[in-house]
Amino acid sequence: MNLQTEQLRTFLTVLELGTFEAAAGQLHVTASAVSQRIKAMEQAAGQVLLQRTSPVTVTPAGVIVHKLARQLRQLEADAAAELGIAGAGGAPIPLAVNADSLSTWFVAALAAVPADAQLTFEVLREDEQHSAGLLRTGQVMAAVTASPDAVQGCSVVPLGSLRYRAVASADFMARWFPTGFTPEGLALAPAIQFDRTDTLQGNFFASATGSTLAGPQHFIPDTIQFAQAVGLGLGWGLMPEAHCGDGLRTGRLRELVPGHVTAMPLYWQRWKIQSIALDVLSTAVTTTAAGALG
Repeated sequence: MNLQTEQLRTFLTVLELGTFEAAAGQLHVTASAVSQRIKAMEQAAGQVLLQRTSPVTVTPAGVIVHKLARQLRQLEADAAAELGIAGAGGAPIPLAVNADSLSTWFVAALAAVPADAQLTFEVLREDEQHSAGLLRTGQVMAAVTASPDAVQGCSVVPLGSLRYRAVASADFMARWFPTGFTPEGLALAPAIQFDRTDTLQGNFFASATGSTLAGPQHFIPDTIQFAQAVGLGLGWGLMPEAHCGDGLRTGRLRELVPGHVTAMPLYWQRWKIQSIALDVLSTAVTTTAAGALG
């Protein structure tokens, strides 16, 4: 299979913009030229690479080519930076990060990347249990994951653990646990979930009761509003210590089980390619995590 650099750039542009017409406008060619390049790639691969939907999506074979195209673009950007070519920062590096890391320590890691590296980032918010899937499909080049098992073609290093406390407002505790925490009371009390992929509350419930969380639940997919909902007594939930520490110190929040900590081990996975940009980013991430995580 012989895919040309120009074809791979076109392939990336189509996927990023969603249509052949939009890609043609950015590449300053006709839509017919874009279509011909994609057809030539598919003939070389012997398989359909793109679904002609709106927006355009990749086929299983296209996932492999997508990853190749992104790797090539990053290597070109690294080479241009080493040669001192002005404005050689390249396209934003796509990353997958879970919401709690993003709201507690990960932005500080991005800020720790030296300015002279001229890197930009596109952060996709994804649950730590599912972010590895974005690495497999080539949608991201690095990710914070909950899995210590390296995705094929990636390296993995441990970052530490994000620590959580199961908390609720003082009023909520007085209403649902008037004589103290009990598994029976927990089964009746409303819980707050981040979204339907959130496993933190379910795991805590299972450890406390030995059963599956099936009672009333709210779903609030934003870290700020999640904390606000807990503080206002909408339900109980697990919050990072960085988010609930002040509330616990003032008494506005109470722990369901005092002293109980849920530790979520996190890992940094990145493509296993020789990339100065990914090396610089990885150093900033692991250094920041070492100071922020348990």
